[in-house]
Amino acid sequence: MTIFEDIKADKDNLTYTEKGLNPVFYTPKSAKILIIGQAPGKKVQETEIMWNDASGDRLREWLDVDRKQFYDSGNFGFISMDFYYPGKAKSGDKPPRGSIAKKWHPKLIASMPNLQLIVLIGSYAQKYYLHLARTEKITDVVKNYKSYLPKYFPIIHPSPRNNIWLNRNPWFEKEVVPRLQAKVSDTIKEK
Repeated sequence: MTIFEDIKADKDNLTYTEKGLNPVFYTPKSAKILIIGQAPGKKVQETEIMWNDASGDRLREWLDVDRKQFYDSGNFGFISMDFYYPGKAKSGDKPPRGSIAKKWHPKLIASMPNLQLIVLIGSYAQKYYLHLARTEKITDVVKNYKSYLPKYFPIIHPSPRNNIWLNRNPWFEKEVVPRLQAKVSDTIKEK
């Protein structure tokens, strides 16, 4: 069985499998950069293409790559803290299930031996991978991104829901995004 089939067969995912839903992730062996986000949105779950929505459009701008580079170059892998769209909450989407990353991420990451950079998008990925306290403010984590390099690069989620945050924190697009673009470019160019 493949990891994909194992994830579908996992008892924790049977509700989704029985509905005909597939886990959404992409882990090419050649990937140099791994993008770890929260969970697929509704459109991503329907199309089974990671970051295939407005958030993905902004993310590609921040990375300074086009759709072809993002999806077809083999340089990028995509996983989330959950493999399935969790459904709607009062504000935004429900959080990802807590057990998924611990159970499946090590296997998926091990399948990409060329990884050089992991971009952590949003609080769930950052708190899990950077071992942050629940009280840690994501704004502070993103501001201090340099302290997590060279392995991790934490950024805010590119969702349109974060436009207010972006307006209040112009330093992110002025200072952090250019550094992210340079890091991505350098990583892709490395042999």
